[in-house]
Amino acid sequence: MSMFSGQQSQPPRNGPRFAPGGGLWAKGTRTRADAQSSDSDTERDYRSTSRSDPSSNTRNSRGTVDTASPDGRVNGSIETLPDPAPIIPYWSAKRHLTCGNPTPGPPWSSKPIPWRGSSPGKIKTVTAALVLCLNIDVDPPDVIKTNPCAVLECWVDPHTMPSHKALEAIGSNLHHQFEGLSGKVNYKPILDPSLEDLRRFCQTSRKQAKDEAVLFYYNGHGVPKPTASGELWCFNRDYTQYIPVSLQEVQSWLGSPGVYIWDCSAAGHLLLNFNTFAERRDNDVNMLHGGYPDGTQPLMNSIQLAACAANEQLPSCPELPADVFTSCLTSPIDIALRYFIMNHQLPNNITADMVLQLPGDLKDRRTPLGELNWIFTAITDTIAWTTFSREIFTRLYRCDLLIASLFRNFLLAERIMKDYHCTPHTYPALPPTNTHPLWATWDLAVDTCLRQLPDLLAKASDINVPPGSSSLISGSMKPGRIGQMNRQDRANVAVGISGEKPYAYVRSRFFADQLTAFEVWISRGGSALTKRGPMSLPPAGDRYSGEAINDFQEQGVTTEHHLVPRKPPDQLPIVLQVLLSQPHRLRALILLSQFVDLGPWAVHLVLTIGIFPYISKLLQAPSQDLRPVLIFIWARILAVDPSVQVDLLNTQGYKYFAGVLGSKNDEILPNSSEHKAMCSFILSAISRDFPHGQQACWDDRVFDSCYERLEEPDFLLRQWTSLCIAQMWDANDEIKIYGVDRGTQDKLIGMLSDDSAEVRSAALYALGTFMGASGSTDPNKQGGGGSGTMYQLEERVHFRMEVAVATGATLAIKDDASPMCRKELLVVISCLVKEWRGYFVVCAWLYWEEDRKWRAGLTGHYTSPLHDEDVTNQAIQEWLDDFDDDLLREENRVLLSSFFTIFVVLLDLSVDPYQEVATNAQTVVDYIMALLLESPFTRLDSTSLDAPPTAPIDRDRRSSPQINPRVTSIQASPSLSLPPPSPGSIRPPLSRSDTMNTISSGVSNTLRRTSSFANALKSIANGIAFPSIEDGRASPAFIGSASQTRVDPVDLSRPPSPNLNFAQYTSPYSRPPTPQAGSSPPDISPSPRLPPEIQDSHPPTDFLPCDVMEALMEEDMERLRSRRRAGGHRRRHQHNTGSLPSPNGSTFSMDSTSSSVILGLGTGSGIRDVLPLKSSFFDWCCEYFKEPQMRQAEPDEPGSIQYNYQVWRQQRNEQISIETQSQADIAEERKWDRPVATIQVAGHPLTMAFHSYDQQLVVANETDMISVWDWSQRKRLNYFCNGNPKGTSVTSVHFINQDVGGIIVTGAADGIIRLYRNYDTTLDQGPVQMVSAFRGLNEVIQMRQGSGVVTDWKQSTGTLLVGGDSRVIKVWDAQTETQGLDLDTLSESPVTAIVSDPGAAQTFIASFADGIVKVFDRRLDEEDSIVRTYREHTTWVQNVRWHPTLNGHLLSASLDGEVKIWDLRGSDNSVKNWDLHTNGLSAFDVHSSAGVFASSSSITPTNWRSQRIVVNSLHRSNPLSAYNISTGLTLHPIRALPSPFIPRSSSLVFHPTEMLYGLGEPDGTIRIMGCKLT
Repeated sequence: MSMFSGQQSQPPRNGPRFAPGGGLWAKGTRTRADAQSSDSDTERDYRSTSRSDPSSNTRNSRGTVDTASPDGRVNGSIETLPDPAPIIPYWSAKRHLTCGNPTPGPPWSSKPIPWRGSSPGKIKTVTAALVLCLNIDVDPPDVIKTNPCAVLECWVDPHTMPSHKALEAIGSNLHHQFEGLSGKVNYKPILDPSLEDLRRFCQTSRKQAKDEAVLFYYNGHGVPKPTASGELWCFNRDYTQYIPVSLQEVQSWLGSPGVYIWDCSAAGHLLLNFNTFAERRDNDVNMLHGGYPDGTQPLMNSIQLAACAANEQLPSCPELPADVFTSCLTSPIDIALRYFIMNHQLPNNITADMVLQLPGDLKDRRTPLGELNWIFTAITDTIAWTTFSREIFTRLYRCDLLIASLFRNFLLAERIMKDYHCTPHTYPALPPTNTHPLWATWDLAVDTCLRQLPDLLAKASDINVPPGSSSLISGSMKPGRIGQMNRQDRANVAVGISGEKPYAYVRSRFFADQLTAFEVWISRGGSALTKRGPMSLPPAGDRYSGEAINDFQEQGVTTEHHLVPRKPPDQLPIVLQVLLSQPHRLRALILLSQFVDLGPWAVHLVLTIGIFPYISKLLQAPSQDLRPVLIFIWARILAVDPSVQVDLLNTQGYKYFAGVLGSKNDEILPNSSEHKAMCSFILSAISRDFPHGQQACWDDRVFDSCYERLEEPDFLLRQWTSLCIAQMWDANDEIKIYGVDRGTQDKLIGMLSDDSAEVRSAALYALGTFMGASGSTDPNKQGGGGSGTMYQLEERVHFRMEVAVATGATLAIKDDASPMCRKELLVVISCLVKEWRGYFVVCAWLYWEEDRKWRAGLTGHYTSPLHDEDVTNQAIQEWLDDFDDDLLREENRVLLSSFFTIFVVLLDLSVDPYQEVATNAQTVVDYIMALLLESPFTRLDSTSLDAPPTAPIDRDRRSSPQINPRVTSIQASPSLSLPPPSPGSIRPPLSRSDTMNTISSGVSNTLRRTSSFANALKSIANGIAFPSIEDGRASPAFIGSASQTRVDPVDLSRPPSPNLNFAQYTSPYSRPPTPQAGSSPPDISPSPRLPPEIQDSHPPTDFLPCDVMEALMEEDMERLRSRRRAGGHRRRHQHNTGSLPSPNGSTFSMDSTSSSVILGLGTGSGIRDVLPLKSSFFDWCCEYFKEPQMRQAEPDEPGSIQYNYQVWRQQRNEQISIETQSQADIAEERKWDRPVATIQVAGHPLTMAFHSYDQQLVVANETDMISVWDWSQRKRLNYFCNGNPKGTSVTSVHFINQDVGGIIVTGAADGIIRLYRNYDTTLDQGPVQMVSAFRGLNEVIQMRQGSGVVTDWKQSTGTLLVGGDSRVIKVWDAQTETQGLDLDTLSESPVTAIVSDPGAAQTFIASFADGIVKVFDRRLDEEDSIVRTYREHTTWVQNVRWHPTLNGHLLSASLDGEVKIWDLRGSDNSVKNWDLHTNGLSAFDVHSSAGVFASSSSITPTNWRSQRIVVNSLHRSNPLSAYNISTGLTLHPIRALPSPFIPRSSSLVFHPTEMLYGLGEPDGTIRIMGCKLT
C-alpha cells in the first residue's frame, strides 16, 4: 500500500490518500490542526527536505508520522524501530534557512533538455515522396536471385497479376501503410520514375513542404545497387536504360530538412555519401553566406534510415518479404507475428494462415490486434528510452509522429534483419537494441495472444481467408495484412453465426504487471538518493548504460555529499502508454504523481518521455476521481516548467483549475483546501509574466475565487490565493482597479497579523505588486508605476490610498520577528519611495536638520518659530499655512506624518540585525539621500547639508555615535566613512504615538530615540563594500575605520552571516569599481543637475524651505497625473523605450518639468533607477511544489543516518534524565566542591549557559563575543561576534531545541534577539550561521545602570519572554514569530530576571532592580496580569527561580546577600530567609531538579582577591559547601563593573540536568564544579 499524503516526512499536510489498486481517492482524515491552521501550524520540520510548508513538526498536527495505510494498519517497517518523541524544533523551518531566497539546485542538477524538442533540429514532416523503382519482371544486372526467393512487395505478390497492376497495387498498399503511421502527411507514390519525373516530383514536394521536412522513401529493388560514389538509379522514359542520379542532385531538389529511407542493397553507400555531400554543402554555405537564413536548417540535420550497410545485400529468404525493411517500418505487427511463428513452436498447430485471421483493428486497443499494437508501441518506446540519450530520444521519438513511428519500428527491423546478417543503419547513429531484454517481454505478450487464437477462431463458422493465400508455396511468406477481413467476417468471429456466447478474449497482463513493477520501484527505495554508478540517474545527454560515470569520478563527485537520484524504472514509458487505457488510468496517474513527487528531475523525465499531450487531454475528462491526482501532477509540471502556461491557455486547460478553485462543494474533492491551494498556484503560474493568462483568469472569475478564500483555515490556501492575486494584478491596471473596488488591499493588510509568516509574506508580496513591484521572472523588469491609473478614484483619494497601504503594512510588520516578512515590507516601501520620492526627500531633510540640531545639543522644543536653528518647524508651519482649508491642512499634515513614520522605519531597517534586510533598506535609504543631496535643499541658506558632521554632546556613552574625524565635508564625499555595520547605536523604532502627532514635535521626539542619521547612511556609492554573494558580509573599506575594528586573534568583528544571503547593495549612482583597502573614495560632488536657465533664474536666496517642500510634493502629484494620463492609452505591462515619459519605467516624468512646478526640479533625473526592489518570495514559494511531499524526509525514514542519530539522541537524553534524576536526591546531602574542569576565555565570562544533554557551554563576555566550549574536553568549539553595538553587552543566552541538537539564542542590551546554528564544529555542519534576528524590545529606556535584555525560554510552548530596560515584558511566539501581549510591569525599574513556570501553567516570575518580585499570569488582560507582588528585598534582585521540588514556591536573591523563599499560595511575606554574603552577593542560581542553590560573593574594592562560593540545600540550614576561590586579579579593579548592564563581575550557573555548576571569574577563568556523589 502507498500513501498519497501531502508530506509524510513530518508530515505537515495530508494529501489525498489512495490504495494504488483501489481506484478511488479516499478522503484523507484530517486532524484538528488540519481543519484549523493555528499557530502550531506555522512551524516546519527543521530536517525536512521540503521546507516551504510552515506546518508544525508535531507528530499529529497534519497527519501522523506513522505511515498508516488506508485500512488503518501501521506500516510494518515503521513499527520495528522506536519513533522519536514529539519534539518541536523551533526556528528550524525552511524560511529560517533561506529567508525567502530560492535554494540553489543540488550539485548533480543540470540544465534540462528541452522536452518539446530542441528548435535547431526539430523536424515536422508534411509531404512524402514514395519512390518505387521495381521494374517488375526485369531483374537488375547486379542481382542474382535465389530460387525460391523473397517476392512480396508491400504484402503483394507481383507475379499474380499483370506487372502494371501489380505496381499500382504495391504503390497503393505502400501509401496505405504509411498513412497508418501518420495520416496528416501528404504522401505521393512515384512508381518507376524517369529522371525528369523524379526531379519534378522532388521539387514539387519541397515547394509544398515550404520550410518543413520532406520524407523521401526509395525502394531500389528493381534497379542496380547504389554506387560507392553515392548514386542511386532510376529509368529513362522508355525503360531501356538505368539512369544514375547523384545524391547531390537529390539534395538540391529536396533541400532541407528531410527524412530519407533507403530500402535497397548496399544502402550504406547512400547514407555515408549523403552525409559527406551534406557536410560539404553546409560548409560552403557557412563560408559563402555566413550560415543558413533563419528558418532553414542545415542538410546535416536530415534523418536517414538505411536497410543495410554498404557491403551488405538484402536478405532474399522466401519466408521474408522482399521489402522486409519497409515491412518492418510500416507494418510492424504483420511482420513481427510472422517472424514469431517462424521462430517459435506453439501448441494447437497455430499456422501463418491462422495468424492472418487474428481478429481486431490496429487502432482499437480492445481487440487482440489492437492490444498487440499497443504493447508493441510501449515496448519499443521503452527500449529507445532506456538505450538512447535524452536528446536523441526527444528528437526522434517526440517531435514528429511519422518519424517517431518509423524509428519505433526500426528497432524491430534491426532485430529481424540482424538474424539474416543484415545491419540496418540510421543517421543519427543509434546503439544496437536487438538484444534488449524487453524483446523477451514482447515475445511473451505475442505468445499469450496467439495461444488464444484457436478459441477465437473456433467460434466463427465461416472464416474467409483472403484471396491468393491458397496459391502460395508452402513455407513462404503469405500475402495480405493481418486483420484485413471484412467487417462481417470480424462480426462473425466476435459473436458467431450460430448465436453462441462469444469466446471472452483474455486481456494481456502486460500493462498491469508493468505498473506493479513501477509501483515496487517507488515503494522499495526508488526515491532514495544513491552514489554515482550504473544504478544512478545519468547526467543529461548520457545513456542509461552507465557511461560517463568515470567523468564524474574524475571530478570528485562521488563523495557522500553528492548523492544523486537513482536510475528511473524502465517502465516509465509504459506507464505513459497506460494513460490511454480507461481501466488502468487512475492507477497509472497515481504512480506518475508519486514519481514526479521525487523532484524536478523526475518531472523533466516524464516531460521528456512525452506525458504532456496525454495529461493535457485528460483535463477535458469529466471524471471526478482523476481531479486530485491531475491537480497534483500539473502543479509539479508548472513548478518545474512555467512555459506550459501558454499551452494551458491555448487548450483552455486553465478552466479546469479555475473551476476547482471556485467550486463551493468541498465534499467532492478530498482535502479540498490543499488541492485548491495547488489550483491557486497553477493559476498564479499561468498569470505570471503573461498578460493573456491574467486576462483569461480574470474572465474566469479567478480573482473573486481567490478573494473569497483569503480567510480560509488552511494556511497554504491563504498563502497561495494571496500570491495568485499578486500575479494577476501585477502590471495590470484593470485588475488592480477591480481589486480596489472590492477592498482587496485592505483585506491583505488585515492578513499581516496572520499566524503564519508565509501568509504574512504572501500578503506583503501581493501588496508589493499592487504598489508597482514586479513579480516577473525577468530580472530586467524592475516594476514601478505605483498602483496604476485608478481612474475611478479622485486624484487625492488615489494618493491617500497608496500612502495608506504602505503605512498600514509598515505599522503591522516593522516589529515582526520574521526577517522574511521585514524583507517583503521593504519591497512595498520601495514602491512608495519610487512614486513619492519628493515627500521622502522632504522627510529626509527634516530628519537631517533635526539630527544636526540634536547633535549640536539643541534638543529642546523651541517655541519661537524665528529661532535661527529651528528651520524645520518654520518650514512645516509655512507650508501648512499655504492651505486655506482646515481639513486640507490636516490631511496634508497627516500625510506628511505618515511619510515620516515610514522614513524612520526605513532608517531602523537599514541597521536591522539581519543582514539581508539591512542591505535592502540601505539601498532605499541611500536612494533617498542621493536625491536629497541633488535637491534644491542644498542651495538654501539655512541648510546644514553642506556642513561637516559634528559629534554630539556625549550625554550617554551608549548612544555616542562613532564619527570618523577624517571626513570633513559631506558635500565633498557623500560616501560617509562610517563604522562597520555591527557597531551601530541603539535605535529603537517609533511607537505609533510618536509618529502620528505633529511633525514638528514628532521629529524632535524621534531623534532622541533613534541613532544618528549618519549611522543609518552606511555608505552612499562606494564608501564601504557592501555584502556580495561571495562574502555575504560588509567589510570596512577605509583605513580610518580600522581603529574601530576589534583586535582579535582572528577577524571576528562581524556576526555570522545567514545561510543564504543574496541581497546586494545597489548604489544610487553608477556602479563604482570595488574600492581597494586604504583607498579614498572618488569625489562624487553632488552638484544639482538642474537646467542652466533654471539655475540662473533661481539663485539660492530666492526661495524658502517651504517653497522647496511644495515644489517636491507638487512634482510627485504631477508624476501621479502623468501616470493616470498614460494609463488611458497605454497598457501597464508595456515598457517604454527611449526618453518618453513613463509612469513605470523612467526616473522622473518629463511632464513635471513643463508644468507649473517651480524650481525645475526633475527629482531623480541624475540618480540611478534602483527602485522598486524586487522580491524572490514567489520563486521561493514555488519550491514547495518541487519538493517531495508524499514520502518521509530522510531524517524521518527509519534506518537513515539522520533518523538513527535522532533515535540515539533521544535514547541518550532519556538515559541522562533518568540518571540525573536519581542523583538529585543524593546531591541534596553531599558536598559540591569537586573540581571537574577549568577553562580560560577572553574577557569577563559574565553570561553562561550549559546544554542539557551535550557537554557544551556557551559563554558571552562583557562586550559582544560568544564562545562555545566542550567543557569535558576543555576544547573551544566556536568563537564568534554577536554584533551588538559598542558599549552594549550580551545579557542573556540560552540553548533551545536541545533534544534534537540546539540553537543558541542571545539577547543583548541593544534590544535585539539573535539566533545561531551550526555552532558545534564536531558535527561538520559548516560555519556558524545566523538563523534569525529581531528586535525583542523596541522601547529600551536609557539608564545609568540597567539590565539590558533579560529573556526566558520555554521549550514546551515555544515562548520567549523578553524584558529588561523597559516598562513592558514582551511575549514572543516562536511558532508564529509574532508578538503576543505586552505585559506592563507597572515599575520604573528594569527587569532583572524572568522565569516561566516549568509546567503547563501560563504564569511567570519577574524580579526588578528596586527589589520587587512580581508574579504574572499571561491568561489575564495586560493591565491585570500581575497577580502577586513581593516587596521584602530592598536592593537589586539578582535572580529569581522556581523551587525545584515544591510546587508554587520560588526563590529570589538580592545584591545585599539575602535569599528568600516565597509561597504563591501564602501571604506576601517570605517563607524562609538566608543571609549568605554580608559584603554583597554577586551571582545566584538554583538547580532545576535538585533542591540545591548556590551563590557567590561580590567583588568589592576591599575584597577583590577571592570570592566566597556557598552551596546550600533547600532543606537544611547549614551549607553543603562553602569555599573561597581566587579571582585571578592582580590589581584592584579599575572599573567597578565590566558591563553597565550586568551588576556583577563574575557569574554562576547550574547545569540543567547534571549535578554541576560553572563559575566565571573576572580573569577569564571558568571553573566547572560538581557534586561528590560517591
